[in-house]
Amino acid sequence: MANQKQKKVFVGLSGGVDSSVAAFLLKKRGYQVVGCFIKGYNLDGCAEKDAQDARRVAEHLKIPFYVFDLEKEYKEKVVDYMINGYKKGLTPNPDVMCNKEIKFGLFLKKALEMGADFIATGHYVRQKLENGNWKLEMARDSAKDQSYFLWTLTQEQLKHCLFPIGNYLKSEVRQIAKKAGLPTAEKKDSQGICFLGQVNLLEFLQKHLPLKKGKILTVEGKKIGEHNGAYFYTIGQRHLKISNIKNQKPKNLPFYVAQKDIKTNTLIVAEGSENPALFKKEIKLIDLNFIVPQTEILALGFKQKREWKVPVMARVRYRQPLAPATLYFSKNKKIAKLIFDHPQKFVAPGQSAVFYKKERSFFQMLGGGVIF
Repeated sequence: MANQKQKKVFVGLSGGVDSSVAAFLLKKRGYQVVGCFIKGYNLDGCAEKDAQDARRVAEHLKIPFYVFDLEKEYKEKVVDYMINGYKKGLTPNPDVMCNKEIKFGLFLKKALEMGADFIATGHYVRQKLENGNWKLEMARDSAKDQSYFLWTLTQEQLKHCLFPIGNYLKSEVRQIAKKAGLPTAEKKDSQGICFLGQVNLLEFLQKHLPLKKGKILTVEGKKIGEHNGAYFYTIGQRHLKISNIKNQKPKNLPFYVAQKDIKTNTLIVAEGSENPALFKKEIKLIDLNFIVPQTEILALGFKQKREWKVPVMARVRYRQPLAPATLYFSKNKKIAKLIFDHPQKFVAPGQSAVFYKKERSFFQMLGGGVIF
């Protein structure tokens, strides 16, 4: 970043400590920093406090401050996407869509139109330029790494993006904030789906999707209860609130959602967290995206019949340990198949599968796709 001094960067200030430190570090390195708060769709009113905190950070750093009102677009591209996904029986990932459509979509577009050279965020991810191509690597702080949510980014977007805190541990970010006197230094991290705040996901969905009584069946086909709509549940969910289950379980093992049949409005549950019905070895992907040029991906594997076969490390959930797998894909199609060496638990259609390759002591993200 040092050679980019005097360039103008619009920093997405969320009102949290990470983006605050990102802005502080960029100003310290000589960038012309502009603080920006993205007003999205919010249900519990916490966005007003976040906007105030973002403004306070900008005042403390003595940088210009703008509010980008993207509430309408956020509702259409993120909230409606999530509701429609659940309606179809999927488990959509609103954080991935927010990054794709809002932060690195509309915000980036508007920032460039206003004269910015870059945008920056407080994401924990590392970025580097190699052989003319931008690459994304997992953050130094593996516990905070957020590369999983950024697999949709393109080379065109990455050349205008900065991720200043990717080389820092969270504890170091806190220390920098305290030393700099940033007003967000002690602020707790936000949890859960960003636009819901403290609002319960089930309560939110029930306001948009009708209640529909249906059967809960075991993998053996035995009815053990009823539910109010299969689309309210996700694969791997444990707390089903079925009053008559305990009397039927000699081992007293909990039940987990193994499958959802939206057409028949049926939940299939498996007893015990290690039940084979909860595991999958092969998954299909749509909307495939590669961060690096496809030629680099092809060089990692070999062609087998009409498909390319590439060894990768992959995950199907945020913070899930990376697992060895093989990616099969056709060059001109945005669909793929991912086969793990060992079956993976709780694979939910609609979520993201993201794949990496190991380089020395770190992992580079290659891309990802949506599970279906």
